Amino acid sequence: MIRILSLLAGLALLTAGCSSLALQQRADEEPEALPRQLQARQVIVTLAPATPEVWATLAKELSGDYGLDQVGAFPLTSLGVQCVVFQVSESRPLDDVLAQLRVDPRVESVQQNQFFQGLGAAARDPYASLQYGPRAVHADRAQAWVTGRGVRVAVVDTGVDTNHPDLADRVVKTINFVEGGEKTFTADQHGTAVAGVIGARAGNGLGIYGIAPDADLLAVKACWHRRPGNPEAWCSSWTLAKAIDFAIVERVRVLNLSLSGPPDPLLRRLIVKAIDEQRITVVAAVMEGGDPALSFPSSLSAVIAVVASDAQGNVRARIDKHPATLAAPGIEVLTTVPNAGYDVLSGSSFATAHVSGIVALLLEANPQLSPREVRDLLVDTGRPVNKNDPESVSLRHVDACEALRRVVRDACS
Repeated sequence: MIRILSLLAGLALLTAGCSSLALQQRADEEPEALPRQLQARQVIVTLAPATPEVWATLAKELSGDYGLDQVGAFPLTSLGVQCVVFQVSESRPLDDVLAQLRVDPRVESVQQNQFFQGLGAAARDPYASLQYGPRAVHADRAQAWVTGRGVRVAVVDTGVDTNHPDLADRVVKTINFVEGGEKTFTADQHGTAVAGVIGARAGNGLGIYGIAPDADLLAVKACWHRRPGNPEAWCSSWTLAKAIDFAIVERVRVLNLSLSGPPDPLLRRLIVKAIDEQRITVVAAVMEGGDPALSFPSSLSAVIAVVASDAQGNVRARIDKHPATLAAPGIEVLTTVPNAGYDVLSGSSFATAHVSGIVALLLEANPQLSPREVRDLLVDTGRPVNKNDPESVSLRHVDACEALRRVVRDACS
């Protein structure tokens, strides 16, 4: 009997105030140290374009003037700005510090370092015999024409187990933006599962095949598992900003973000920049039962927001309405997990991965497609979902073949 591992697709983004308590509670249960990017009561200041010497001087001045400890600094090359991270002591009201920094003319912007949390149960059955996802979106037929060859896809997530036999030669670059996390990616479940849906090797006599089995995957680690083998993961504005900036600079064409949370000004700037530079950004949509305020980045109009459907193409829960929302397989999806394993998982994280793979197929067929053109193609050619449900009348189930036919004449015939 197949047991189902359910990973929540939306990575819940918590405010720093709420997260402080949550982190303390977890620290009491699990005393190991957190990475410095995941400490409570941190603020991220951006400094306008200048020389490194000017940035260093301004950071030192701000630290001295406000009595703040600088705990990190990093450039965002795609935006041309410098980020400086300060730790605010427990004795000072965080809101007061933010208010003071917002009116300082030396500061371009300031925000809390917010926390993302990925939750899920541990994997149990490593093997299953059914993979319906590629067939449900007709990617199996589309692969007779395109396989995603040469298209770079960034999986911004936890790391990816590059030793997995179905992923060993699919990941062309790895990078870790989480200091203090695992030194290898061999225990990173969520990212490994997402990568398998997108680009597991086809025709190798092993396991499964991905939607775009010849795409070039970049494993960009911005989230951290508290314990090896535990799918629960934490991310922050700090780590995600560095990861998205890296993906832009690396000239990836597809950016997979299986996360959601409250509006984040810095991440919004980066995602808008990515789309302006023709990086197609695919994100997990908010499901029913989630906090409506936690709909970022699916609330951004230019992203492709995706919700999970089952093997019959139905969405089991009403989603947060979004004009570009698509449905894709995300319920009981067979994919890769660490240590050469496979499991059946659920969540819109995996629906997002299906769409990222389809985008890679379309980009192989026509590399000149813009983010807007790809989004419109997928929405216009998608099949209706839950025809008898008026709440989902505008929702479309993605169809790789129908979209490809708009790009390649006679495709899937």
